[in-house]
Amino acid sequence: MKKNFLFTLFLGICMSIHAQNCKMNNHTGKDETKPCCMIKKMQNGIYTAQHNAKLLKEAETWMKSGAWRNGYFRADPHMSVNAVEFYQQYKKNPDQWKALFNWLKNTNLYAISKGKHPIEGTSLVASVEDSENGALEKRQSESHRKRIDFQFAVKGTERFGIIEHQSSSPIKPYDEKKDVIHYKYDKEKALFFDSTPDKFFIFFPGDWHIAKVMNDTQDQNIRVIVIKVDYKE
Repeated sequence: MKKNFLFTLFLGICMSIHAQNCKMNNHTGKDETKPCCMIKKMQNGIYTAQHNAKLLKEAETWMKSGAWRNGYFRADPHMSVNAVEFYQQYKKNPDQWKALFNWLKNTNLYAISKGKHPIEGTSLVASVEDSENGALEKRQSESHRKRIDFQFAVKGTERFGIIEHQSSSPIKPYDEKKDVIHYKYDKEKALFFDSTPDKFFIFFPGDWHIAKVMNDTQDQNIRVIVIKVDYKE
């Protein structure tokens, strides 16, 4: 990676306005709902990008203001979203982010057909996927350098994993054409979060993640919106 991603997910939570409502599920399926348990585990690894305290405070204020919403109020950022990355990328690329939230606001996400839907006036494409969660062993970990993954489960529950950097290593070199790199990782150090229709996830280059992991619910069928936003250096 071009940057050293040396910031713990614990600090990501500190800058999130939703930390008090968050819920973490570990790989055993046990729910850890107490903040003290979450903080203790998240302090033990590196999961996302590093930023200074002043910028953290500035980003937190921006997130609380809702300046990013562009009229969209049906869901909020999940507590794992790196607020500084979101803040900086929004400022560097406002047209795409505004168009994204405007599309979410004006689209019936339940009725729209599955498939790819260009977002008018931009190069963005919204992928509407009717899919199913699978066993963790069959799901790949990944990260991207050129694109940001905006992911939103609008129906059902999708479990995401976020892997710890220092205990992970690339399986193969970065694939520039596909903009992806996959990792071998320590399952015991991975963090798992359930995505529901009231929260969306954003995975920046420093967020090495696993999507569509089987969770504890009876129904593993999901409808997911995936939009890849340009990452600006």
